[in-house]
Amino acid sequence: MTETHLVTNQSEPLVGHNLFSQDRVLFDLVNRYGGDWSIAQLTAFGLTMGSQEAIDWACQANENQPVLKTHDRFGHRVDMVEFHPAYHNLMQTSIQYGLHNLPWKENKDGAHVARAAMLYMAFQNEAGHCCPISMTYSVIPALRKQPDIAARWEALILSNEYDGRFLPASQKKGVTFGMGMTEKQGGSDVRANTTRAVPAAEAGPGKEYKLTGHKWFCSAPMSDAFLILAQTDKGVSCFLVPRFKEDGSKNSLRIQRLKEKLGNKSNASSELEFVDAQGFLIGQEGRGVGHHHRDGQSHPPRLHAGRLGSHAPGHPASNQPCSPPQRLRQEAYRSAAHAQCAG
Repeated sequence: MTETHLVTNQSEPLVGHNLFSQDRVLFDLVNRYGGDWSIAQLTAFGLTMGSQEAIDWACQANENQPVLKTHDRFGHRVDMVEFHPAYHNLMQTSIQYGLHNLPWKENKDGAHVARAAMLYMAFQNEAGHCCPISMTYSVIPALRKQPDIAARWEALILSNEYDGRFLPASQKKGVTFGMGMTEKQGGSDVRANTTRAVPAAEAGPGKEYKLTGHKWFCSAPMSDAFLILAQTDKGVSCFLVPRFKEDGSKNSLRIQRLKEKLGNKSNASSELEFVDAQGFLIGQEGRGVGHHHRDGQSHPPRLHAGRLGSHAPGHPASNQPCSPPQRLRQEAYRSAAHAQCAG
């Protein structure tokens, strides 16, 4: 058979590349900002995420998109999203290495920097699963504004065991969190939110409320619980809304549809509706934006997560920009170091 041409001037696949030890700038930044104690862990994570196996997971998770199952075959609402096994493998790997909780478990200087370095590497492999990982990391400071609720959830967040089963949190080895803020009419202006929360009995911090309304964009709808913004008589307030009620029955969170979006396809982004959904008030009524972002400090962690993700050199499966300038990486790690001081 006659060949039509020879393939020349093409790069070889970047496989078996250690995303940490072979990235001199990243290595130096971690050492500069206090994360030198984590070198062994970061080296192991870099080797794993640069392996052929992990690259295959990234491709498979995006080629086989999540599937929404609103009802079972008997007509009962189930509101479940099914993921390809590769997505679960990515979640298991990142959680095993503590990408979702390292700074809250390791009370060491540079813990946020070490975690930021892992996130930077995870984005290079596959961006979609970094969303629930980052949201789970971000909720701890907000939950600690309501110690009684934090006491029920924090131990499961600090677990390094991934448990993707659709069960009440009390029956699981570990949990992940999502967040819901934006609505159709307001977008980023959450003051325009119309979702309402009324006390189930007594009002006040940590008490049970019933939420009715919608969220226009909520990623990772299979998370075990969500921080949700809703209106009370005193204004926008922050609530923890679990997928299952405390009695073990399914909470009334209805997944209306999954978004057809650009970028990664592995992580489901959805539209949610709440019908008297059980939720618990975090902090004071009317302080939702502050508890969710500023006072809870969930904004600085998510901000540096966004900076790191947007500046990470991308694998084709992640649709991320390539060749980050050194100055941008320094800015991101300086932000992570600041989060260590602030937290």
